[in-house]
Amino acid sequence: MTKKKIKKAVFPVAGLGTRILPATKAIPKEMLPCLDKPLIQHSVDEAREAGIEQFIFVISKGKSAIEDHFDVNKELNQALESKSKHNALKAVRDSEIPTGNLFFTRQAMPLGLGHAVWCAKNFIGNEPFAVLLPDDVMMCETPCLKQMLDAYEELEGNMVSVMEIPKDQTNKYGILDIDGDSSKDIVKIKGLVEKPDPEKAPSCLSIVGRYILQPEIFNHLEAKTVGTGGEIQLTDSMAKLIGQQPFHGLKFKGTRFDCGDRIGYITANLAFALKDDELSDEIRENVKKLILS
Repeated sequence: MTKKKIKKAVFPVAGLGTRILPATKAIPKEMLPCLDKPLIQHSVDEAREAGIEQFIFVISKGKSAIEDHFDVNKELNQALESKSKHNALKAVRDSEIPTGNLFFTRQAMPLGLGHAVWCAKNFIGNEPFAVLLPDDVMMCETPCLKQMLDAYEELEGNMVSVMEIPKDQTNKYGILDIDGDSSKDIVKIKGLVEKPDPEKAPSCLSIVGRYILQPEIFNHLEAKTVGTGGEIQLTDSMAKLIGQQPFHGLKFKGTRFDCGDRIGYITANLAFALKDDELSDEIRENVKKLILS
């Protein structure tokens, strides 16, 4: 295994968004706005700031809005330029991904995260790559993926972003079994368990939405083994790499919002609004009024 620079990222965006219906009945959940950007753009911007150059989206039927969002809209650009709406024009152009760096592939059936990542195999080839789940919006001074790639420079193999969760929520996440001190920022992983019952969970460290993986993961995903929930789980294939390749978890510095969940989505919008210099004072006052009313 040779350590290579990571320039490719996979964005699994084929899900139906059933946790926040009916908002996602006709609109991809990844296109729901978090402040003034759709959820998917938060993940793409994070990847760009980390040095990612090629963006691979695993989509399903009805997700064409994602393709349109990152494409060039000449008519809109010309209209904004003719009206001297420079800030709006910059925001639109900042959302564009250049031709040749933007790729789409279909996941025809919702067979799980592992299968979605496998669908990107031909675009990844024999290179290490990142995976970002757009449901997990990260608020960090240093982008979460950048923190991981900085750590990856000193290490080899695979890495996941992790956070401490309450014991009674382990059955919602992939959970780490670690080797050594759990208080360190980077932990060595000796096992992974997908959504274990709390009494069987080896720790309270969960994987959250960011991965650095070696291409050998595809050798295991290729088997399309069905796991927890009747789906092809990415965690199961990652677990098979442990012992063959180094595997670490990074306790990222920042806050994660689960925007596939109503509470997480609303909280994320509030959090980003409160960090916006133009909005924060008025938002703060409006929230106070709502609480006191």
